[in-house]
Amino acid sequence: MNSLEKVFFDSFREVVKAIHSTLDIGQVLQMLAMKVSQVMNLKGCAIRLLDPSKRTLELVAAHGLSEKYISKGAVAADRSIAEAMGGKTVSIYNAAEDPRAQYQKEAAEEGISSIVSVPFSIKGRVIGVLRLYTTQPRVFSPEEIGFLEALAEMGALAIENARMYEQLRKDYENLMNDLWTFVGYRRSI
Repeated sequence: MNSLEKVFFDSFREVVKAIHSTLDIGQVLQMLAMKVSQVMNLKGCAIRLLDPSKRTLELVAAHGLSEKYISKGAVAADRSIAEAMGGKTVSIYNAAEDPRAQYQKEAAEEGISSIVSVPFSIKGRVIGVLRLYTTQPRVFSPEEIGFLEALAEMGALAIENARMYEQLRKDYENLMNDLWTFVGYRRSI
């Protein structure tokens, strides 16, 4: 195993451990954004999830980006690197000039040169994106893209697990409330 493969492997293991150690999805996604930024030597990383009612990508985690940039405005799912919402990883070499980037001027002001947008998919349905930002123009290798896609799959799995846990918790609470209501009713008879 060469040194880059080892770094990718070790980082992947850390993300998997984080996913298994907590059901706090915010904590897991924040750690994922930080790890990806460090391992890939990026300016920053953002994770955005789809709000289907507004068709916007809502920020849930970010690392290395200024507050001004991450609060620049609504990120439209159909305008901002829209191919990623179709399930395709998209690389933009020059974000300041590529029309697929919704906020070209803001990207230039932030010092962003290249952007990669990787879909977060669950059961074939895209629920958001993992966005990577570089300060220098960069072409990502197939190995890097594969690593990023694997991390995005793990992130999507963590989101699904947290959602399922929350639904089970609510169902359990409702069942227990119904049970105590029934028991209380039976005692009053």
